[in-house]
Amino acid sequence: MRYGKTGCGLQYAVRKSGSAAAYCALSIKCGTRDEEGFHSGIAHFTEHAIFKGAGKKSASVINSYIDKLGGELNAFTTKEEIVLHATVLKEDLPKAANLLFELATSPVFPEAEVDIEKGVIMDEINSYKDSPSEDIYDKFEEMIFEGHPLSRPILGTMASVKKIGGRELSEFVREKFTPDRMAFSIVADMDEGRMEKFVGRMADKWLRGNDIGRNPADNGGQDGGIPASSGTKHFPGAPYARKFDKTVSKKNHQVNCVIGSLGPSLYEGKERIATILLCNILGGPSSNSILNYELREKNGWVYGVECTYTQYSDTGIVTICLGCDKENMERCLKAISRETDRLKSGLLSDRKLAAAKKQFLGQMAISSDNGETQCIAMGKSLLAYGMLLSDEDARARIEAVTAEDIRSAACRVFDEASLCRLTYI
Repeated sequence: MRYGKTGCGLQYAVRKSGSAAAYCALSIKCGTRDEEGFHSGIAHFTEHAIFKGAGKKSASVINSYIDKLGGELNAFTTKEEIVLHATVLKEDLPKAANLLFELATSPVFPEAEVDIEKGVIMDEINSYKDSPSEDIYDKFEEMIFEGHPLSRPILGTMASVKKIGGRELSEFVREKFTPDRMAFSIVADMDEGRMEKFVGRMADKWLRGNDIGRNPADNGGQDGGIPASSGTKHFPGAPYARKFDKTVSKKNHQVNCVIGSLGPSLYEGKERIATILLCNILGGPSSNSILNYELREKNGWVYGVECTYTQYSDTGIVTICLGCDKENMERCLKAISRETDRLKSGLLSDRKLAAAKKQFLGQMAISSDNGETQCIAMGKSLLAYGMLLSDEDARARIEAVTAEDIRSAACRVFDEASLCRLTYI
C-alpha cells in the first residue's frame, strides 16, 4: 500500500489486490455542508448532473462507456464529500480513471439535461416521504444540527432544486472541485510503483501537476491533526444544548423512532474508536448485538433495530433507529433505556470485551475483502487524515480499547441531559 500527493495537491493511494477486477475512486472533499452561497442540494445535484455531459461525451456515451466493458460506474454524495467510483477489469483501468477525471474536470451541464435531472431528483425527494425509516433519520439530523451547515438535507428541497441551473452547477464545480480537495484511490492486481506512475500521468493530464511525493510517515500513528482540506467550518456554540423530544403524527401503521446525540468527531482518536466498538456491541448488524437480541430475537417486538455512528470533521452523531407496532413502542423504549444504563454504569467483563473485539475485527476483515469498499475507504481516509492506516495499526487501536473506554463512551453519547428523540406515529 502506498499513498502520497502530487505536485498539484491531488492526494492518492494505491493498493495491490489479487482480483481480476480493478477499482478506482475519485473523492472530492465537498458535500452538503459546503453549499453556502448556493442553493440547497447543489452538491447532490452536481453528482447527478456531471453524468449528463463532459468534454465531448454526451450523456448516452457516458452512461454506456463503462457498461460496454462489463464494469460499473457510480457516485454518491454525503454531508462532506462527493465520490465517483468505477469497477472494471484491470486492463480497462485507464479507461475508467480517465472517465472519472473527465467527469470531475470537464462537465458541461446542458440545460435540457439539467431540467430532466431536476425531475429525477424531485422524484427522489418525494420517494423518501414513502419511506418513514429514511425520512425520520434525515429530519433527526436536521433538528440536532439546527443552525449549522450539517443540518442541510443532502437532496435539498423541492423549492431549492427547482432553482438550480447549469450556470450555478458550473460555478459550484469551478469553486469546489480543486486538486487540493481531491483524492484518487486504486485497488488492483498491479505493481504499486506502476500504479503510482499512472496516477502521476492522470494528474499531469487532467490537473497539470504530477510530481509524486509518497508520504512514509503516518502522523506518528495518531488520529487527528489538520484535515486534508480546511474548507469545513467548526461547529458553532454548544451543540449539546440542542435537546429535543418531538412526536410527529404520520398516520403510519408502524411507529418509527430515532434516539441519539452528538458524539466524537473524526479527530477524537481514542474516543472515536471506543464509540465505534460501543455501537457495534449495542446495535451492530449481527443478531447477537444487545438490542437485536433483546428487541427482535428474544421478544419479537421489532423487525429491525440498529445503533449507528456517523463521523464528521468537527462532530459525530450516534443514533438508535427502530420501527415497531404501536403497542410495542413503550416496551422498546424501556428496554433501550435499561440496556444503555447498564453500559453507562458497569464495565464489560474481560471475556465479553474480548469477544466484542474479535467479532468487530472479523467484520472489518470481511468488509475490507471487498475491493470497492476498500477503495472508497482509502479515499475517505486521505481526505480526513492525509494518510492511511495499515491493517496492523487499525487492529492495534481496536485492541487497545478498554472496558472503561466503552463505559465512558456510553456515558457521553447516552447522557440523558443531551439525548434527543424524534418519533413518527
